[in-house]
Amino acid sequence: MTTTKNEVTVPPAAAVAEGAAVLVLEDGTRYAGRAYGATGRTLGEVVFSTGMTGYQETLTDPSYAGQIVLMTAPHIGNTGANDDDMESRRIWVAGFVVRDPARRVSNFRAERSLDEDLVADGVVGISGIDTRAVTRHIRSAGAMRAGIFSGAEASLPEDEQLGLVRGQAAMAGRNLSAEVTTPERYDVPAEPGVDRVGSIAVLDLGIKRATVRYLSEHGFDVIVLPATTTVEEIRAIAPDALFYSNGPGDPAASDAQVELLRALLRDGIPYFGICFGNQLLGRALGFGTYKLPFGHRGINQPVLDKRTGRVEITAQNHGFAVDAPIDGELTAPEGFGRVQVSHYSLNDHVVEGLECLDIPAFSVQYHPEAAAGPHDAFYLFDRFRQLVAGRAAQNGAK
Repeated sequence: MTTTKNEVTVPPAAAVAEGAAVLVLEDGTRYAGRAYGATGRTLGEVVFSTGMTGYQETLTDPSYAGQIVLMTAPHIGNTGANDDDMESRRIWVAGFVVRDPARRVSNFRAERSLDEDLVADGVVGISGIDTRAVTRHIRSAGAMRAGIFSGAEASLPEDEQLGLVRGQAAMAGRNLSAEVTTPERYDVPAEPGVDRVGSIAVLDLGIKRATVRYLSEHGFDVIVLPATTTVEEIRAIAPDALFYSNGPGDPAASDAQVELLRALLRDGIPYFGICFGNQLLGRALGFGTYKLPFGHRGINQPVLDKRTGRVEITAQNHGFAVDAPIDGELTAPEGFGRVQVSHYSLNDHVVEGLECLDIPAFSVQYHPEAAAGPHDAFYLFDRFRQLVAGRAAQNGAK
């Protein structure tokens, strides 16, 4: 479906699901609604996202792989979908839960309806349920395994549906990087007209296109690599910097990427990590990680930058966090010197950033590329550029 400016369209009938659907949680709670998107059965961890805009960026964020995402904003789909706002090659969520799906698409940038994308990528969803009630339940009981059943699957006996939900693997212990990473290396040169600062090896654990674009716009020749890349392969590339992206799954199940990072940190390569990359830096330094009760997801999460005292409103999507005290200087158990928590959540004091004081490395738990979301944290790309440039100048002076 193609639209032009000011044209109002409706999703084609073939993309509008019909019939009953049910959301079943592992504690036995059930929510009856209507089929939305593809019909059938889907299983995953049910989580909620508080963003009032940016549903297409959320759906195509690989960090949501394996999760059934509930939108707390009541009206979803009114701006349709387009190719420019895709943050990866496809929709990654396991399922989609909304209260009121838009029956009209009214935006000059829309190229098709959201319904069409959900059907094309086989995303089973549910609409017409009280999403506020589900959100309150998750906030009290915690994120949990769930399933959406529609079409013929909606008629399965309730105990059979619940058995399917409870029989699936939990998110804790899952390594999902291999499912979302790039299958092969690709390169994006530094943006023309920008002073080149060097090359950066990016380990794709579920990266968003906006992150690659912003690294390029900050003067990096970006080399995006599969999650299975070895330390020998990166050393052969000899990049000037290293970046770990966001991604899904449990950081405790990513031992190979942690060992890779430790080796390259010992080589002295400057490092910047976001989201999953923050958790893996925490593990590489010797700290533990743990699962949050219901995670941080949305584009309105308040974070304090301890260096400046400034409050940032950030875009986040994570269900795990680094286990470290937020006050004072720490000593990295793995021998990387002094470390401090640079940012923390103002909602629950969860670690939102790490800064190494004796090696050139830092990370944040949120998404500074702001796709979609606020731009408060965009300065971090400049900070990393300055770190890499300063390191290069220091080494050149020796």
